[in-house]
Amino acid sequence: MLKIEAVFFDLDGTLLDRSASVVKFIEDQYDRFWPALSLIDKQQYKSRFIELDSRGYVWKDKVYSQLLKEFSITDLKWEDLLEDYMTNFKHSCIGFPHLHEVLGNLRQMGVKVGLVSNGKTSFQMDNVKALGIEEYFDSILISEAVGYRKPDPRIFQLALDELGVWATNSIFVGDHPENDVAAARNVGMVGVWKRDDYWEEAEADFIIEDLKSLVSIILEGAAFNERL
Repeated sequence: MLKIEAVFFDLDGTLLDRSASVVKFIEDQYDRFWPALSLIDKQQYKSRFIELDSRGYVWKDKVYSQLLKEFSITDLKWEDLLEDYMTNFKHSCIGFPHLHEVLGNLRQMGVKVGLVSNGKTSFQMDNVKALGIEEYFDSILISEAVGYRKPDPRIFQLALDELGVWATNSIFVGDHPENDVAAARNVGMVGVWKRDDYWEEAEADFIIEDLKSLVSIILEGAAFNERL
């Protein structure tokens, strides 16, 4: 029986409720730029942004360029909207239920805690700080800073090396079936899928609906997992 020594998390869709955060942000952005956007229905602006954003996988220069083109907006530059996104998204960050409780419990249990996220370093760190969770982590790796992106196994190995733990003694929690769960399992970690309705299923060692379920997995399930 092996003890779980570390739990690593993805950020967007796992700790940060990105869908809810995007809705809040884009509504606020519309209000900030209302003089230039007033001829567009707010709901239409919000819906189209969400479609073009493609769950964060399309960077915002392309999103805003397309938005302005489609709505024939000439009084704004996409650079202005992008700067607003980079500056103000952090004010709209919403964490999933039990976020602080679970991270605090892990620290009390003596489990090391890490974060591995794709994205731009300053932007993602702003979001981590906005959620008030930076202090819980022993290691935070952002793809732009380290030069590797999930599902590249090197970013997972770097995270393991930083905390000085073996893959088989570690859990990775994420919402993406391939970039998070499969990639972590491929390096020998226990893969936990935080269910996201965008995907029908994922091959994972454990599937959770709520972050709170992690505690029981560590105490009861992961230590007995046949893959360890």
